[in-house]
Amino acid sequence: MEADTIISAVLLGFVEGLTEFIPVSSTGHLLLLGHFLGFESSGKTFEVLIQLGAILAILSVYFGRLWALLTAAPSDPRARRFFIGIIVAFLPAAFAGVALHGFIKTVLFESPTLICVTLIVGGVILLVLDRMPSRPRYRDAYAYPVWLALAIGCFQTLALVPGVSRSGATIGGALVLGTDKRSAAEFSFFLAMPTMAGAFVYDLYKNRNVISMDDAVVIAIGFVTAFIAAVIVVRSLLDFVSRHGFAPFAYWRIAVGTIGLVALFLTAPATTPTTAAPEPDASDGSGGVTATPSIPAPPGTGPTFSQPSDDAASGSEGAIVPTPDEAGQRAEDRPDGMPQVDSSWFDERFQTPPQVELTRPPETGTQATPAPADQPQTDPPLPPRKP
Repeated sequence: MEADTIISAVLLGFVEGLTEFIPVSSTGHLLLLGHFLGFESSGKTFEVLIQLGAILAILSVYFGRLWALLTAAPSDPRARRFFIGIIVAFLPAAFAGVALHGFIKTVLFESPTLICVTLIVGGVILLVLDRMPSRPRYRDAYAYPVWLALAIGCFQTLALVPGVSRSGATIGGALVLGTDKRSAAEFSFFLAMPTMAGAFVYDLYKNRNVISMDDAVVIAIGFVTAFIAAVIVVRSLLDFVSRHGFAPFAYWRIAVGTIGLVALFLTAPATTPTTAAPEPDASDGSGGVTATPSIPAPPGTGPTFSQPSDDAASGSEGAIVPTPDEAGQRAEDRPDGMPQVDSSWFDERFQTPPQVELTRPPETGTQATPAPADQPQTDPPLPPRKP
């Protein structure tokens, strides 16, 4: 295992524990950081499986309170209503997550631009909700009615889009429905337990065949780091929210999303225009190389022939070879070294000039002259016969 992989696992585990329970989208931060670090996990399982550290962190902090509610549930209607509300709030995200698991992993998790945009939009919405005048009707997270818990669970399904934030969706939905900030954050803690545990188990089952021993070691490193960071956040978040609200997290989301978009723009690979290759001409039979015909010569001077170059004679690629219709049979194919011209070449390109009939030259070698038009042409007299 390389040292860079270990360092990346430690950084990602710390980011997971730090951001899981605050409304800034831990999954969005993990995917963006992994993208810029060049960290790749099998099926994007690392980002989900290290959540086990955050789950154990919140269980360790709230174990005493949960145990007291669990033992009081048989006799205390308030405790029973609390557990029923948590289960009901968990169901919408569970069904949606199972139905859309493939789309989420293969499409949404692979879009850093979408993550940056949702970080910015979610930050603006969270800032508006934080500055809204509040008249909370529900201040006790253990006494939320079941319908309110179900409505908060429906808001949680928005967190299936990376960058939205599970805690941001549940806290924002609770504030819209009339809760105060502290109880909204606390109910989000409790709802995170079954939601994150269910996502962990389901993702582990779906990727049981692709996780190798090296992946297990990297996941374990991220898990331990996430556990330590999450314990620190859970112990201090409620007091921080009570004093400062959610505006700091909103500004953080907007800043990270903006920086991410700029970084994606600067690191985008440059695209160079490509010139399409010419399509082969099937009519010339030259395997994609089109012959260039010679320019016809004026009548009476005969055609000009393009002599094959050394590249053409050697059969090198890209040579221009005259076709038989244009250049006739090549000289080396004839014993006398002269090219043989097909007469059809002249018929197609030139008008044949009128032929002038000449008399047969005499045997003495003198050149005959054309006979006048008004006198009949006679043969020359024969020499006298010897006795």
